[in-house]
Amino acid sequence: MVYGAVEFLSTHIPDAPGPGEECLLLVHDRQVVGEVHYRTCAPCARGVITDVTLDERFHGSGLGTRALSHLRARHPGTAWRSTLTLRATRDLLRRMRIPTTDSGPLCAHAG
Repeated sequence: MVYGAVEFLSTHIPDAPGPGEECLLLVHDRQVVGEVHYRTCAPCARGVITDVTLDERFHGSGLGTRALSHLRARHPGTAWRSTLTLRATRDLLRRMRIPTTDSGPLCAHAG
């Protein structure tokens, strides 16, 4: 099954100061088949998802849900929200119970 053969690779740098843009890459057969862009702030335990893309062939496969579940596991205790408003991503975020917010600062640390 292709779905199970997808790996998650992150640009996250442990103990990086301040919230920066990060990306979770979804890789299948050495090709990027999806990306989740996000920012986190560990001191505030907040995260915001700024973009989710997935190759057409993986739409409806549950891979988006799996990727966001992986993100939650990677950052336990983080309260997630999103700036996405497109229908496909909005439906995914609703299923995952991630509220939509404006694109303002993530937290007081974001400046």
